[in-house]
Amino acid sequence: MSSLVSQIGSFRILRKDKDTNARTGILTTAHGDIQTPVFMPVGTQATVKTVSNAELLTAGAEVVLSNTYHLFLRPGEGVIRDAGGLHRFMNWPKPILTDSGGFQIFSLAKLNKIKPEGVEFQSHIDGLRHFLTPEDVIRIETSLGSDIIMPLDECVKYPSEKFYTEKSIELTTRWAERSKKAWVETMKSGQFITESILFGIVQGGTYPDLRKKSARQLQEIDFPGYSIGGLSVGEPSQAMYETLEATVAELPVDKPRYLMGVGLVPDLFEAVSQGVDMFDCVVPTRNGRNATVFTRDGRMLMRGASYIRDFKPMDAECPCYACKNFTRAYIRHLFNAQEYLAGRLCSLHNLTFFIQLLEFTRKAIEENRFSDFRKSFEARFNKSLPQGEL
Repeated sequence: MSSLVSQIGSFRILRKDKDTNARTGILTTAHGDIQTPVFMPVGTQATVKTVSNAELLTAGAEVVLSNTYHLFLRPGEGVIRDAGGLHRFMNWPKPILTDSGGFQIFSLAKLNKIKPEGVEFQSHIDGLRHFLTPEDVIRIETSLGSDIIMPLDECVKYPSEKFYTEKSIELTTRWAERSKKAWVETMKSGQFITESILFGIVQGGTYPDLRKKSARQLQEIDFPGYSIGGLSVGEPSQAMYETLEATVAELPVDKPRYLMGVGLVPDLFEAVSQGVDMFDCVVPTRNGRNATVFTRDGRMLMRGASYIRDFKPMDAECPCYACKNFTRAYIRHLFNAQEYLAGRLCSLHNLTFFIQLLEFTRKAIEENRFSDFRKSFEARFNKSLPQGEL
């Protein structure tokens, strides 16, 4: 094994904030280092919607996320494997993280049935039935050539009864054990496209004691990193923060922590302050396609009549292509004319905003001023928003 491969999965903490649990670090993968805290654009179907890879690189993206469920159904793992893996298939040179698809199986599939062996589900695309085991998911993700992979887990709905949630984490733990075994065997065999890093996924709903139980069980299995799943699924913000605090307290300090699917500004700041390192969310692109952009002065609805003759950029401090070349009036016109370029420009801007937000956060932590940076950023970001619109 080469010296490079031996370092894959290593996580070095570079700086800790003096007032909070925020920290900066570097996670080493087969396709390069990831500086944390980091925001990861979501490219569910091997593409970040409406945005090119060149634009992502210019925006500063260090890693993108794709989804195993969607790629398994279309175009299929065989197609991507024969293409040389997901990096070559989508022509992305940097790290790729793939979610297991468990959330999509339980939220998108027309029908699903959980069994101890795995999950049976009906495709939301063509109605065909499939059955996937934890071992199948590991096989698919290694066939894709992902740098960071997630095991099959069950994400319970909010709210969920405590009895069911406890049974669910027991199942998730058993699946995690099987996933770890399958991953270790695959890595030892050398039958993979990319040397991958397997994260365990902590579940447990909004029950702090169950979250702690899940975290402890996963640590006994011993993963290179830990994900926190099942949050931002409808629970109040305070419940999310309390659950997150209980969970992070049980996770090892020297391993990366990934909060799945969370991407609003106050949630990112709170999670970073508690010691979370990695984030992904569809907020930038979904909102961009629907005419909502995020700026340092809050959110803007680009269809608004107030922008008819507003010839300023969306955000004068933003370096993205949209803000450097077009005005609010022009982008409003594009939306009202139903031109595709409108959503592209706003998605690109939003991605740049969130990627930069985490870059600025890293710098603030390194300079021991994270709390002051958070306070000043949120004060400016919130001042132009109607109360409670976050």
